[in-house]
Amino acid sequence: MPRFVSLFLAFFFSFSAHAALPVPAPPELAASAWLLIDFNSGKVLAEHNPDQQVEPASLTKMMTAYVVFKEIAGGHLKLSDQVTISEKAWRTGGSKMFIEVGNQVRVEDLLKGLIIQSGNDAAVALAEFVAGDETTFAHLMNRHAERLGLTNTHFVNATGLPDPEHLTTAHDLAVIATALVHDFPEHYGWHAIKEYEWNGIRQFNRNKLLWRDSTVDGIKTGHTEAAGYCLVASAEREGMRLISVVLGTASDKARADANQTLLNYGFRFYNTRRVFSGGERLEDTKVWKGDSDNLPVGIANDLWATVSRRQFQDLKSEMSLNAKLIAPIAEGQEVGTLKLMLGEDVVAERPLIALRPIAEGGFFTRLRDSIKLWFE
Repeated sequence: MPRFVSLFLAFFFSFSAHAALPVPAPPELAASAWLLIDFNSGKVLAEHNPDQQVEPASLTKMMTAYVVFKEIAGGHLKLSDQVTISEKAWRTGGSKMFIEVGNQVRVEDLLKGLIIQSGNDAAVALAEFVAGDETTFAHLMNRHAERLGLTNTHFVNATGLPDPEHLTTAHDLAVIATALVHDFPEHYGWHAIKEYEWNGIRQFNRNKLLWRDSTVDGIKTGHTEAAGYCLVASAEREGMRLISVVLGTASDKARADANQTLLNYGFRFYNTRRVFSGGERLEDTKVWKGDSDNLPVGIANDLWATVSRRQFQDLKSEMSLNAKLIAPIAEGQEVGTLKLMLGEDVVAERPLIALRPIAEGGFFTRLRDSIKLWFE
């Protein structure tokens, strides 16, 4: 039978002596859809129509930037590469960086024009440089969307200009935002830049929260007549990062206000902390027929928990270890399960793994343990 080990986590946290109060219901917003999640734990703190397909407008450019960053990380292009601007890129309507046909512009400058100025011309220029044409680039976008697990998203262009088949959801946009922050921290900081000048034209980042809230550092605005005013925002306070997605509001101010409301709600009533670190030894367990009797176990990656600020004192962990582990045991092999519990609710669950390999023991060790196991 598995054995259970219950560990109280009070020594990790300082907590209130008052009885825990229920968290107030999330705010209602004047928007068609919204979502608030914790970056590290992935916990959803507020949502409305998170899986409703909508036109993403310029929020599309989060995926455009993601694909370009992936190409840079893979060594397929460099920030210093020069891009020759095509007539198609130059003629693309909507918001512009104001690049000129025939000129050469560095990838880094195009990315800043894409992220800070929301330039459709920059998006097309980057798409053509990476994939040859925008249609092929959209196929790349969809391949990355599939890899990230986006089940309700389909891209047909790099800009977000309206198309009936160009659709996504609040949930999928939050996944893209999380991937941007997590995968490319060296470039993510560009999303917090408030203004950028190109070709003698200075333009301001359309994300009003960058001026209003010093903890906000991104991410992207969008607007078309069909999509309304949209904003994906992210903020970090005291080591806790939240991502908010608000779609389909009536104005630039409304989308900023709605995201601010969601972020303030999440930071006020919730807290996120790393409970266990990946690779940390959590327990030793018995191994039979091995060159060592004891196996240290832990989890592969950091485990974060997001709960009400007054409930951390009630958080417990349970470790269920497989009975009769017999060598050889490979490093990383699953040997049990770790659960974080809040009362009867499972807050998080992760596989317990072997933190080092255990080789098969010698003949007499195996014989001895075989006899012991037979009696057990």
